[in-house]
Amino acid sequence: MNQTLFISDLHLSPERPRINEVFFDFVARTAAQAEALYILGDLFEYWVGDDDLDDAFNASVAHALRKLSGKGIALYLMQGNRDVLLGQAFAGNCGAKLLADSILLDLHGIRTLVMHGDTLCTDDVDYQRFRAYAHDPETQRKFLAQPLAERKKQMLDMRTRSEQHKQDQAPEITDVAPATVEQTLREFGYPRLIHGHTHRPARHVHVVDGRTCERWVLNDWYQRGGYLRCDASGCAAVTL
Repeated sequence: MNQTLFISDLHLSPERPRINEVFFDFVARTAAQAEALYILGDLFEYWVGDDDLDDAFNASVAHALRKLSGKGIALYLMQGNRDVLLGQAFAGNCGAKLLADSILLDLHGIRTLVMHGDTLCTDDVDYQRFRAYAHDPETQRKFLAQPLAERKKQMLDMRTRSEQHKQDQAPEITDVAPATVEQTLREFGYPRLIHGHTHRPARHVHVVDGRTCERWVLNDWYQRGGYLRCDASGCAAVTL
């Protein structure tokens, strides 16, 4: 039970039933044996607002997470770039705590910074410009004021443009910027870092100002599931 699990970039949607089943099984079996589960963004392929909780698929995901938290497992949610509109209503429905991006934890005795990870990709100037627009409160207010059906149409259009943008960019542009990673580690006091977003799962070691820092990148769930398991002995990536 003394384990903390981290997942991100699941991109759940009704169009991907196989990986949805992997998720439901993970929540019911694996996560239920842990002390806490952190979902570091992009739980859904897209999220148009918490008023879409009546959707059958969305409700099924919330129900699975509510059963998990009901067993006493601490559950934490973070917004990603695809589900930036995930709010307190959804978190409350799941029995979860909604976290701000970039949270410093005492994780089994190790100072650990957790984040979605998109703020580290500063070489992708076009994406950072869009991120600022998507996080703007007035932009969100205007979007949420529209009918649900119109919001879904617009979100699907944005998803298509996002996929095209990734294909048009060089891989190193859409990955984290090394200088930004170093500055982030310096700013937070040289912690261990756990994040998702880039879909490039790996363990990295950074030496910053003579300090050695571990950085774990979580895997996406497009092809198969996976999670990071951390306890007092350290962290290990597990593929489902």
